[in-house]
Amino acid sequence: ICATVPDDGSVRAIIVTGAGGRAFGAGTDISLFRGFKSGDDGLAYEARMEAMFAKLERCPVPTIAAIPGVCTGGAAVIAAACDLRIATRTLKFGFPIARTLANCLSAANVARVAMLTGVGRAVDLLMTTRLIEADEALAIGLVNELLDTPEALMARAHALGAQIATQ
Repeated sequence: ICATVPDDGSVRAIIVTGAGGRAFGAGTDISLFRGFKSGDDGLAYEARMEAMFAKLERCPVPTIAAIPGVCTGGAAVIAAACDLRIATRTLKFGFPIARTLANCLSAANVARVAMLTGVGRAVDLLMTTRLIEADEALAIGLVNELLDTPEALMARAHALGAQIATQ
């Protein structure tokens, strides 16, 4: 989507959110990894993901991550790559992949999170695999605002998009 944003001013902001209002996303479907035959498959996968995250970061219009509830793994990287992040008070954000996959984020993805939270907190999230909740996410600058309901979240995301569109 970001790679095809028209340059005629008809799109002024993009809201990224999960379907159903209960979660932003849980990350990669780990069943994809069963088909990997070698380390090269893993490297190719990471290259594809990096290309996608980079397109989101270079999107020619501002991006707003509207995060209702759970936002983990690759979905958390998508949110981190957006320009603004707002969430519901039910937020659970983190990277449990060291526990679930015995894996970790690429250096580029660690850097994305560290730019928002600071290096120490990014390392803490990765090494402990803990999920942070809404108030902590707001306190450390990971999200910009907290809303009470998914409906309020989307209303605020649209209001932010409209505000940005007038700039």
